[in-house]
Amino acid sequence: MNSKLQIISGKFRGRKLYLPPNARPTQQRARAALFNMLASGVVGTDGCINVWDAFAGSGAFGIEFISRYPNAKVVFTDVAKESLDTIRRNLAMLGVGNSGAVVAGDAVALVTRFGMNSDVVFVDAPYSDADVARIFVANLTRVARPGTILIWEQENEKSINAPDGWGVLRDKKYGRARFLILQRTTE
Repeated sequence: MNSKLQIISGKFRGRKLYLPPNARPTQQRARAALFNMLASGVVGTDGCINVWDAFAGSGAFGIEFISRYPNAKVVFTDVAKESLDTIRRNLAMLGVGNSGAVVAGDAVALVTRFGMNSDVVFVDAPYSDADVARIFVANLTRVARPGTILIWEQENEKSINAPDGWGVLRDKKYGRARFLILQRTTE
Protein backbone atom coordinates (compact mmCIF):
# COMPACT_ATOMS: atom_id res chain seq x y z
CA MET A 1 0.00 0.00 0.00
CA ASN A 2 1.48 3.35 -1.00
CA SER A 3 -1.07 5.53 0.80
CA LYS A 4 0.14 8.30 3.08
CA LEU A 5 -3.20 8.39 4.88
CA GLN A 6 -2.87 6.91 8.33
CA ILE A 7 -4.68 6.76 11.64
CA ILE A 8 -3.36 9.39 14.02
CA SER A 9 -4.09 8.04 17.48
CA GLY A 10 -5.75 5.34 19.51
CA LYS A 11 -5.85 1.59 19.11
CA PHE A 12 -4.87 1.64 15.41
CA ARG A 13 -2.38 4.51 15.58
CA GLY A 14 0.02 4.58 12.64
CA ARG A 15 -1.94 2.09 10.52
CA LYS A 16 -2.20 3.15 6.90
CA LEU A 17 -5.55 3.31 5.15
CA TYR A 18 -6.49 2.58 1.57
CA LEU A 19 -7.78 5.49 -0.50
CA PRO A 20 -10.42 5.40 -3.21
CA PRO A 21 -9.47 6.81 -6.62
CA ASN A 22 -9.70 10.62 -6.87
CA ALA A 23 -10.04 10.99 -3.09
CA ARG A 24 -9.49 14.31 -1.32
CA PRO A 25 -8.74 13.16 2.22
CA THR A 26 -8.56 15.70 5.02
CA GLN A 27 -4.92 16.58 5.66
CA GLN A 28 -3.40 14.63 8.51
CA ARG A 29 -2.47 17.71 10.55
CA ALA A 30 -6.00 19.08 10.13
CA ARG A 31 -7.50 15.75 11.29
CA ALA A 32 -5.12 15.73 14.27
CA ALA A 33 -6.15 19.27 15.23
CA LEU A 34 -9.82 18.41 14.77
CA PHE A 35 -9.61 15.40 17.09
CA ASN A 36 -7.64 17.42 19.64
CA MET A 37 -10.51 19.93 19.66
CA LEU A 38 -13.04 17.13 20.09
CA ALA A 39 -11.04 15.60 22.95
CA SER A 40 -10.94 18.93 24.78
CA GLY A 41 -14.47 18.47 26.07
CA VAL A 42 -16.59 18.51 22.92
CA VAL A 43 -17.06 14.72 22.82
CA GLY A 44 -17.27 12.70 26.02
CA THR A 45 -15.78 9.24 26.33
CA ASP A 46 -18.43 7.68 28.52
CA GLY A 47 -21.11 5.52 27.00
CA CYS A 48 -21.68 4.66 23.38
CA ILE A 49 -20.97 7.31 20.79
CA ASN A 50 -23.05 7.02 17.62
CA VAL A 51 -21.17 8.62 14.74
CA TRP A 52 -22.29 9.20 11.17
CA ASP A 53 -19.55 9.76 8.58
CA ALA A 54 -21.99 11.09 5.99
CA PHE A 55 -19.82 11.58 2.88
CA ALA A 56 -17.30 8.97 3.98
CA GLY A 57 -14.82 8.71 1.09
CA SER A 58 -12.05 6.53 2.57
CA GLY A 59 -13.76 6.38 5.96
CA ALA A 60 -10.74 7.97 7.67
CA PHE A 61 -12.80 10.20 9.97
CA GLY A 62 -15.05 7.41 11.23
CA ILE A 63 -12.16 4.97 11.53
CA GLU A 64 -10.23 7.52 13.59
CA PHE A 65 -13.27 7.66 15.89
CA ILE A 66 -13.29 3.86 16.23
CA SER A 67 -9.57 3.92 16.98
CA ARG A 68 -9.87 6.58 19.70
CA TYR A 69 -13.22 5.78 21.30
CA PRO A 70 -13.72 2.09 22.17
CA ASN A 71 -17.51 2.50 22.48
CA ALA A 72 -17.97 4.26 19.15
CA LYS A 73 -20.40 2.88 16.59
CA VAL A 74 -19.91 4.45 13.18
CA VAL A 75 -22.15 4.47 10.11
CA PHE A 76 -20.30 5.24 6.88
CA THR A 77 -22.38 6.42 3.92
CA ASP A 78 -21.34 7.30 0.39
CA VAL A 79 -22.72 7.05 -3.12
CA ALA A 80 -19.50 6.02 -4.87
CA LYS A 81 -18.94 2.28 -5.18
CA GLU A 82 -15.17 2.80 -5.05
CA SER A 83 -15.50 4.64 -1.73
CA LEU A 84 -17.78 1.99 -0.25
CA ASP A 85 -15.40 -0.78 -1.33
CA THR A 86 -12.45 1.14 0.15
CA ILE A 87 -14.21 1.66 3.48
CA ARG A 88 -15.10 -2.04 3.68
CA ARG A 89 -11.49 -2.93 2.86
CA ASN A 90 -10.16 -0.57 5.56
CA LEU A 91 -12.59 -1.89 8.18
CA ALA A 92 -11.76 -5.52 7.31
CA MET A 93 -8.02 -4.82 7.45
CA LEU A 94 -8.42 -3.40 10.97
CA GLY A 95 -10.85 -6.10 12.11
CA VAL A 96 -13.24 -3.66 13.77
CA GLY A 97 -16.17 -6.08 13.76
CA ASN A 98 -19.53 -4.44 14.26
CA SER A 99 -18.10 -1.03 15.25
CA GLY A 100 -18.61 0.13 11.67
CA ALA A 101 -21.50 -0.26 9.24
CA VAL A 102 -21.22 0.71 5.58
CA VAL A 103 -24.39 1.90 3.82
CA ALA A 104 -24.65 2.78 0.14
CA GLY A 105 -26.73 5.86 -0.43
CA ASP A 106 -27.06 9.59 -0.78
CA ALA A 107 -26.40 11.25 2.58
CA VAL A 108 -29.08 13.89 1.98
CA ALA A 109 -31.69 11.16 1.44
CA LEU A 110 -30.48 9.28 4.54
CA VAL A 111 -30.77 12.19 7.00
CA THR A 112 -34.02 10.96 8.54
CA ARG A 113 -32.59 7.45 8.91
CA PHE A 114 -29.29 8.36 10.61
CA GLY A 115 -29.50 12.01 11.66
CA MET A 116 -31.86 11.63 14.59
CA ASN A 117 -29.82 8.88 16.30
CA SER A 118 -26.32 10.27 15.81
CA ASP A 119 -24.33 11.91 18.59
CA VAL A 120 -21.70 13.16 16.13
CA VAL A 121 -22.17 13.82 12.40
CA PHE A 122 -19.21 14.50 10.12
CA VAL A 123 -19.98 16.28 6.85
CA ASP A 124 -17.27 16.57 4.25
CA ALA A 125 -19.23 16.89 1.02
CA PRO A 126 -17.33 17.40 -2.23
CA TYR A 127 -15.86 20.90 -2.29
CA SER A 128 -17.09 21.24 -5.86
CA ASP A 129 -20.71 21.04 -4.63
CA ALA A 130 -21.16 23.31 -1.60
CA ASP A 131 -24.93 23.27 -2.11
CA VAL A 132 -25.22 19.58 -1.26
CA ALA A 133 -23.62 20.22 2.14
CA ARG A 134 -25.91 23.17 2.78
CA ILE A 135 -28.99 21.07 1.91
CA PHE A 136 -27.71 18.22 4.07
CA VAL A 137 -27.25 20.50 7.10
CA ALA A 138 -30.67 22.11 6.59
CA ASN A 139 -32.28 18.65 6.60
CA LEU A 140 -30.20 17.54 9.58
CA THR A 141 -31.34 20.61 11.51
CA ARG A 142 -34.94 19.33 11.29
CA VAL A 143 -34.15 15.92 12.84
CA ALA A 144 -31.03 16.22 15.03
CA ARG A 145 -31.50 16.01 18.80
CA PRO A 146 -30.33 18.86 21.04
CA GLY A 147 -26.69 18.24 21.92
CA THR A 148 -25.82 16.57 18.61
CA ILE A 149 -22.33 17.58 17.42
CA LEU A 150 -21.93 18.49 13.75
CA ILE A 151 -18.46 18.71 12.26
CA TRP A 152 -18.76 20.49 8.95
CA GLU A 153 -15.67 20.56 6.77
CA GLN A 154 -15.82 23.21 4.08
CA GLU A 155 -13.52 24.78 1.55
CA ASN A 156 -12.10 28.02 2.99
CA GLU A 157 -12.93 30.04 -0.10
CA LYS A 158 -16.61 29.03 -0.09
CA SER A 159 -17.27 29.15 3.64
CA ILE A 160 -20.82 28.94 4.92
CA ASN A 161 -21.81 30.18 8.35
CA ALA A 162 -23.62 28.15 10.99
CA PRO A 163 -27.35 27.86 10.35
CA ASP A 164 -29.99 28.74 12.92
CA GLY A 165 -30.42 26.06 15.56
CA TRP A 166 -26.69 25.34 15.92
CA GLY A 167 -24.23 26.91 18.34
CA VAL A 168 -20.63 27.32 17.22
CA LEU A 169 -18.19 25.42 19.47
CA ARG A 170 -15.13 25.91 17.26
CA ASP A 171 -14.36 27.52 13.91
CA LYS A 172 -10.86 26.74 12.62
CA LYS A 173 -9.07 26.94 9.30
CA TYR A 174 -6.32 24.54 8.20
CA GLY A 175 -4.90 25.13 4.76
CA ARG A 176 -7.69 24.72 2.24
CA ALA A 177 -10.15 23.37 4.85
CA ARG A 178 -12.37 25.10 7.39
CA PHE A 179 -13.93 23.14 10.24
CA LEU A 180 -17.12 24.35 11.86
CA ILE A 181 -17.84 22.34 14.99
CA LEU A 182 -21.44 22.97 15.90
CA GLN A 183 -23.82 21.73 18.58
CA ARG A 184 -27.57 21.45 18.06
CA THR A 185 -29.34 23.81 20.42
CA THR A 186 -32.86 23.58 21.79
CA GLU A 187 -35.37 25.79 20.06
